[in-house]
Amino acid sequence: MEEESDTRKINNSFLRDHNYATEADIISTVEFNPSGELLATGDKGGRVVVFQREQETKSEPQRRGEYNVYSTFQSHDPEFDYLKSLEIEEKINKIRWLPQQNAAYFLLSTNDKTVKLWKISERDRRPEGYNLKDEDGRIRDPSTITSLRVPVLQNTDLMVEATARRVFSNAHTYHINSISVNSDLQTYISTDDLRVNLWNLEITDQSFNIVDIKPCNMEDLTEVITAAEFHPQQCNTLAYSSSRGSVRLCDMRKQALCDTHFPNSPEPEDPSTRSFFSEIISSISDIKFSHSGRFLMTRDYLTVKVWDLNMETRPVQTYQVHDYLRGKLCSLYENDCIFDKFECVWNGSDSVIMTGSYNNFFRMFDRNTKKDVTLEASRENSKPRAILKPRKVCVGGKRRKDEVTVDSLDFSKKILHSAWHPQENIIAVAASNNLYIFQDKVT
Repeated sequence: MEEESDTRKINNSFLRDHNYATEADIISTVEFNPSGELLATGDKGGRVVVFQREQETKSEPQRRGEYNVYSTFQSHDPEFDYLKSLEIEEKINKIRWLPQQNAAYFLLSTNDKTVKLWKISERDRRPEGYNLKDEDGRIRDPSTITSLRVPVLQNTDLMVEATARRVFSNAHTYHINSISVNSDLQTYISTDDLRVNLWNLEITDQSFNIVDIKPCNMEDLTEVITAAEFHPQQCNTLAYSSSRGSVRLCDMRKQALCDTHFPNSPEPEDPSTRSFFSEIISSISDIKFSHSGRFLMTRDYLTVKVWDLNMETRPVQTYQVHDYLRGKLCSLYENDCIFDKFECVWNGSDSVIMTGSYNNFFRMFDRNTKKDVTLEASRENSKPRAILKPRKVCVGGKRRKDEVTVDSLDFSKKILHSAWHPQENIIAVAASNNLYIFQDKVT
């Protein structure tokens, strides 16, 4: 949201819903391209669906905010590692767009083991009038060719093609959890539980291991890497987080192996509040640099923290996402919800942050006004152009009519993946197999 706008002024502009709800259709990642004109989603079935924003017309100016399907392709297929007797799922873990350099679009997509570079391009012409082929594409008998002709381009219906240009494989022993494109536009990193590898976008058979936290004896393993991201402007700087709640900022100019620098560590915990679940809920599930590069946002199970890179000792802001769940950690542990990995995103001006919760709720925090709001992504209250009403969770005492009690929350409905348009107040929220797109209220 813009600084002067209220976070409550948001309405639903478009709802994309699959009418079938199989496991393969569950959305596993959402990402806008750098211009915000395209939006890509990946699902557990290995498919990538790209949506394109409608162009504004004088007759229908309100359609400007709508996104419609632009391209759909199968990015990954299920595989089997015969050496390890291990099935490799086709699920798309992450999608990252590359800045557009020409008429085509490029994106990286990854499953647990393999990263692919895809080119998405349009074709509305095709060559005709070949000398050695007939109109059906069959090779002609050279003895029947009595004259030469110049092939010409004929207009055809618009076709959007997705082509795999690079396949980066055989570099990860463990599951890839994140990828990030460097600001130099020549390299990117892929991260698994114990290692971070640096790739050149043009070289598929070689990568450089820049972080390795694997101990000599796996019994001594105390933490795993949960996420990693490049700095948006400094091509030598990257950050990665761990399951112990620490964030490590690395400078590749200082050393080749960047796993010994600990600029900030988990905040000291109050002994009176420490419990069996403390270490689990302190695990960082996502990190995001601000667009300005000044701040770093981290998401653990109950909170979102904003860190100033110039002050490593403690976060400058801490936001409680769903603190009312602190008393239900035991039941959340029993149903495995305590291990859910929620993502977090910045708006274009770094003034508002957004993250997900349960019951299809998602939370927004305005860093300037200190206001926060809880909204719900659901089919029941998300008619096109309808204004979303803030939701409230009742912790104790008498419940009001418009409030939801903690005990009535549906923990099977969760907002894990979301994205924010890089320039405008348009957000995309994935709820199971449904994609919701909301935009700022048009006045």
